[in-house]
Amino acid sequence: MESQEKRILIVGGYGQVGSNLARLIRKADGAIELILAGRNPQNGEVLAKELTNAGTAYVNLEEGFDLSQFGKIHLIISALGDHSNILRETAILNGIACITVSELADQISPTAFLSLHKTISAPIVFAGHWQAGLLTLVVKQLAAKFSRIIRIETVGLYDEKDPVGPLVTNEVTGFVGQALIRHEGKWLSVEAKNNARAIDLYNHSSTAGYPMSTLDVPSIAAFTGASNVRFDFAVGESIGSSKGLEASHDLYIEIEGVLLSGEKSKLRTIVSGPRGNSHLTAVGVYLITENILGLNGRSAQKKGGLYLPETIVSTDNIINRLKEFGIDTFEEIN
Repeated sequence: MESQEKRILIVGGYGQVGSNLARLIRKADGAIELILAGRNPQNGEVLAKELTNAGTAYVNLEEGFDLSQFGKIHLIISALGDHSNILRETAILNGIACITVSELADQISPTAFLSLHKTISAPIVFAGHWQAGLLTLVVKQLAAKFSRIIRIETVGLYDEKDPVGPLVTNEVTGFVGQALIRHEGKWLSVEAKNNARAIDLYNHSSTAGYPMSTLDVPSIAAFTGASNVRFDFAVGESIGSSKGLEASHDLYIEIEGVLLSGEKSKLRTIVSGPRGNSHLTAVGVYLITENILGLNGRSAQKKGGLYLPETIVSTDNIINRLKEFGIDTFEEIN
């Protein structure tokens, strides 16, 4: 399929995440037509003009979704909350590839059941991980250093100086309530507010982290076999702010286990996005898009089915790949 034939519908395409994503796609391919959709399409007109070969459209998911108004679409990206699953289900029923970023672990079962009753002829990607999978992609590369993993604890650190849009705002307030964790080999649904843990930050301060049911948790447990896995959301001073720069969004990863050498070890890694939360999420979605459409010389994923970021994006060299987007990584081994 030639790139000039491709058309992408980004619902929420002119918000914080959507606009960052649109620019990344345009940088990679000038021929793809981008449709930036939302409830206030006039707010996306300046961005559409900047991108070229782009337009805006009215979409309000509370009123439903009419695919026929867009003509041929090759990929639907949901850069906002879609609690009715209308975009993903429309994509499945029409054989269109789709990426969604807002579902938690307990919200994917309707699509899983739909996939058992309907043929999925294009890639459908659950990217309701933190930063659309970037955290888990890095964990998967780091996990390859271990022969056995006992514990993986991860954190998304939000700096209140980081400007975010409504999608991220909903994410960072979503920890209140029940959260899925794996503890001593058992799956537990715990009350987030009653299960905080102390997070040691880059600047040597400490803050409280609260567990959250992102898709990172069951996926990391699946590919590592770790008996203890959790993701926590925390608020604190980012690496960027601590250096007197713009607020960054920081991901903390701690892996405990046995290295390939046979040595017991704890590996602590920090991934820092100097352009903040929304840009990190956009990079995560872009990497998935790149593999679905075959951008930058990659082979397009044409086989239909349900995917996760870590099953469609190669993690062999993901840490170095993230450097291309200005994303820094720091490692400490104890």
